[in-house]
Amino acid sequence: MSHIEIDFIGVETAKSGDAITIRYEKNGVIGVHVVDGGYVDTGAQVIEQLRKFYGTTRIDNVVLTHPDLDHANGLRAVLEECEVGTLWLNRPWLYAAELIDKFATYTSVDALERKLRSVYSASAALEEIAIRRGIPIQSPFQGSSIGIFQVLAPTKDRYLDLIVESDKTPEAETSIAAESLEAVTRVFRAVANLVKSAWGNEYFPPSGTSNENEMSVVQYAQINGKTIVLTGDAGREALAEAADYAPLVGLTLPGIDMFQVPHHGGRHNVSTELLDRWLGARHDAPGYSTWAAMCSSAKADEAHPRKSVMRAMMHRGGEFAATEGIGIAWMEGISREGWGPVPSTPYPEEQED
Repeated sequence: MSHIEIDFIGVETAKSGDAITIRYEKNGVIGVHVVDGGYVDTGAQVIEQLRKFYGTTRIDNVVLTHPDLDHANGLRAVLEECEVGTLWLNRPWLYAAELIDKFATYTSVDALERKLRSVYSASAALEEIAIRRGIPIQSPFQGSSIGIFQVLAPTKDRYLDLIVESDKTPEAETSIAAESLEAVTRVFRAVANLVKSAWGNEYFPPSGTSNENEMSVVQYAQINGKTIVLTGDAGREALAEAADYAPLVGLTLPGIDMFQVPHHGGRHNVSTELLDRWLGARHDAPGYSTWAAMCSSAKADEAHPRKSVMRAMMHRGGEFAATEGIGIAWMEGISREGWGPVPSTPYPEEQED
C-alpha cells in the first residue's frame, strides 16, 4: 500500500520560517523530498529529522520554493552534508539576456547577471554548493514533475515579470520611500486591531504579498486518494495561477486533504474567493473537520498566524495545526510510534480588522 509522511519542522526564532521533509512510497517507488530549509541553524534540524525518522540522508529532490532567507539558508547544510539527487531552484540570473531590455540602466548582460546574483544571494549560495558538489539543478516551473509532485506555479513568464517588478531588483532597490513604506506596513500588520466576529465572517486586506512570495513554487501530489498541496509563501497571484492550471494535471478543486497554509498564516496571501476555490465554501456552522490545514509559524512570532486565516480554514472544515516551536506531521497510510494527534486549535472569536 502507498504511504506518505510530511513533517513540518518547528523553525523557532523571533520570525517564522519553513522547512519540510517528506518520505513516500507510491506504486513501488520510494522517495525522500525536502521543501525549504528554514534559517541557517535549521539545516541541522532537517538533517537530524532525516536520520532519526527516515533512516537516511539520501534525498531525491530538494526544492527551494522562493529566495527568502527563512526558506533558503538552512538548505546550505542539507546540500553540503546530504546526498542529493536534484536541487530544484529558480535562478533569475539565468535569464539576464531576456530581462536586459526591462532595465534601462543596464546595457551589459554580464553586469545584470552579477547584480541579480547579488540581490538573490541566498539562492546563488545554493547554486554554488550544488555545482561544487555535482548536484544537478532544475528549474521548478509550472508543469515540472518532482517525484510524485507536480508543479502548479509559477510559470516562467510570470516569474520573470515578478523579478522585474520586485523592490529588490536593480532599479527599484534605490527607492528609499518604498523601503520606508514597507517598514511602516510591517509594523502596522503586526499591531492590527482585533475585533469580535461571528462564525463565517472574514476580512482580508486588499493589498497582496511581496513579489518574492509570489514567486513561490506550488506543488501538489495525490496518494491513496488523498490530495496534498504545498504552497510555500504563495500569494494570491500564485494561488490563482495554480488553480487555473490544476485541471490540466487532474486536480479537481475544491477538495484538498492537506493544505499548507501560505506564508505562516499571513492574511495578505489569501482571500475569501481564493479559499472558496481551493477549499470550498464556508460552512453555515461549526462541524467536523474533514481536512488538515498545516502551518509553519514560530511561537515567538506574534504576527503569525493571523486569526483571520485560522478562522477561514476552520470555516471550510479544516483542522488547523501550527508548529509553534514543535515538529508536526501529516501522515497517510503509515503511523509513527510515539506520535499522536495534534491538539485541536480553538476557533478564534476575534480577527484582525
